[in-house]
Amino acid sequence: MRKIVLAPLCALVTIGVAACSPSGPEQTNPELAPRGTTMTKVKPTRQDLTTKLTIAGKVEMNPTFGLVAPVAGQVRYFDVATPTATPTKPTRVATVWKDGAPHYVEAPAGSTFGGRLVDDKATVTEGMPVASAKHVGYALVGDIDGTQAYKISGALTDVTAQIKNGPGPFPCTVLGTVAALPQGTVPEKPTQTPETRTQGTGEQQAPPQQQRNEEPQQQPTSPTGLRVVCTAPADVQMINGATASIEVTTGKSAQALVVPVEAVAGQQGRGKVDVLQEDGTRRTVDVVLGLTDGKVVEVKSGLTGDEELAVPGPNLPEPKQGDDAKPAGS
Repeated sequence: MRKIVLAPLCALVTIGVAACSPSGPEQTNPELAPRGTTMTKVKPTRQDLTTKLTIAGKVEMNPTFGLVAPVAGQVRYFDVATPTATPTKPTRVATVWKDGAPHYVEAPAGSTFGGRLVDDKATVTEGMPVASAKHVGYALVGDIDGTQAYKISGALTDVTAQIKNGPGPFPCTVLGTVAALPQGTVPEKPTQTPETRTQGTGEQQAPPQQQRNEEPQQQPTSPTGLRVVCTAPADVQMINGATASIEVTTGKSAQALVVPVEAVAGQQGRGKVDVLQEDGTRRTVDVVLGLTDGKVVEVKSGLTGDEELAVPGPNLPEPKQGDDAKPAGS
């Protein structure tokens, strides 16, 4: 009887299976670290931090801008005469009265009164647009959205502009407010009793209404959206309709305590960071955040600067699922 030797074949099969199926614990994707794994650690540093926002704009002729109430109170308007030339001095257009004291609203030199934005004797809040004005000549106008408006509303003192394929960058002086404006209204002049003859003479005199029609008529301004209006230095050549970029410095902080944005959960207001302990464990700490340039974020309080932080930072809790996520009464 022939003997069949199977041991080598079994060994070969065993070896093949072993080569195809790794032994030991389940392997993970080496490119993806488990959630919560500390990839590296950093220490807060100090640096001057500046944040900027760039807005697309263009050159416009005679753009409209808004004049705001300097304080909260009651607004009273002046009867502003139509100018015969470009004003070289500020034009007083309204007064806001607060606690018996007047606070004047003026259109700057080089601009004309555009219209009233609220009713006379209306109660207004500080910073509320109460009148519109028109800049005489060229200016740069950039349309903005609501999110941008809140970022730049209090930071309009440091603005630069660059005209595409033209001059720049150059400082750009902001006019008025970024708020959207309703249509301006121009009050009608009080009517007068017509006198068709001059007393004591037999000469015929044209009715006053005819005389008023011969005077230049002031046109109310149209409504505008949220936008920035700024003027360039006098030596910058402007071409109507040319496209431009307007850069607004939205914040500055000298020697701010900063950490990489990857180390923080949250980007505005309040956030959390993981502080590494001596034994390697993490301690989550609440911090108050300030400016950010997209690379680092300012920590206004919550850290001393001597800590070591885990990167990436803490994970925000995931939303509940299943029955816990159902609204009450469902």
